[in-house]
Amino acid sequence: MSTDLDFWKYREGAAHNDRKIYETACCDGKISEDLENLPIEEILEKVAAAFPCWKALNSKSYENEDGGAFEIFTTSQIVRFDCYGMKGEDMNRLMDILEEFGCPLYNPQVSTRFDSWTDR
Repeated sequence: MSTDLDFWKYREGAAHNDRKIYETACCDGKISEDLENLPIEEILEKVAAAFPCWKALNSKSYENEDGGAFEIFTTSQIVRFDCYGMKGEDMNRLMDILEEFGCPLYNPQVSTRFDSWTDR
């Protein structure tokens, strides 16, 4: 089973159009004036540190011997994890990392952004 997990941070005062951001920024890689830039290198370092037993195929692709894997797609404003056969606890680790940067999860499978903890 594959799942993609998408993360971004709106600029203060920006209109929140989650589906549009998902389609244009997370899928098409376009830059949006509604989003903050993220410290992508720092995020990638934290991901690598959080998965020390996983084999890094490169800086944006990881696999586990139990069959789980993920690939990372980034722009200066978004982070998307394409997860394959991963356990929930491993995906939660990814969510926790992005939460540290003020980026709630958008789950396109249910068209929901889990941002109730932010100051929308």
